[in-house]
Amino acid sequence: MTTHEVVLHPSSVVEELKKNNISHVVWLPDSETNFMYQLLTNEPSLDLVPVCREGETMAIAAGLWVGGKRPIVLIQNTGIFESGDSIRGLGLDVNQPLVMLVGYRGWSRHGITTDSAARFIEHILHAWGINYYLIETDEDADRISVAIAEAERTQRPVAVLVGTEFGS
Repeated sequence: MTTHEVVLHPSSVVEELKKNNISHVVWLPDSETNFMYQLLTNEPSLDLVPVCREGETMAIAAGLWVGGKRPIVLIQNTGIFESGDSIRGLGLDVNQPLVMLVGYRGWSRHGITTDSAARFIEHILHAWGINYYLIETDEDADRISVAIAEAERTQRPVAVLVGTEFGS
């Protein structure tokens, strides 16, 4: 009997982005996403757009979208809280088909989730009517493609909660 490695590699995420012709990744780099940062900076088909605050990601993604590009946003769940008005005004009110890859900081399927950022994020997404998918392993990465297709079909933001740190 073989065991599967339970990890999400940045390469699995990047392959899904490339498969869907994503042009830009708008994000606020942090210490937990170092492996993803290294891979994105070396990927010629994706332009990395770093920001100073998460609230900027929605406006930059909206500008890229209006300009005919295919952006995706990569932020933590705490960044969703900081981006609320931008999500409302630039995502929901203008029907932007934006996919947000959201680090599910503080969440664990094992034990009690004590981090309020993890406890609140799903409730916030429900309140805004934003559908979401959870990914934790390489086998789940195809849900990114499902989210992209849904965002395009509905012309609404869709979130992908990344429930694990990226492996090397």
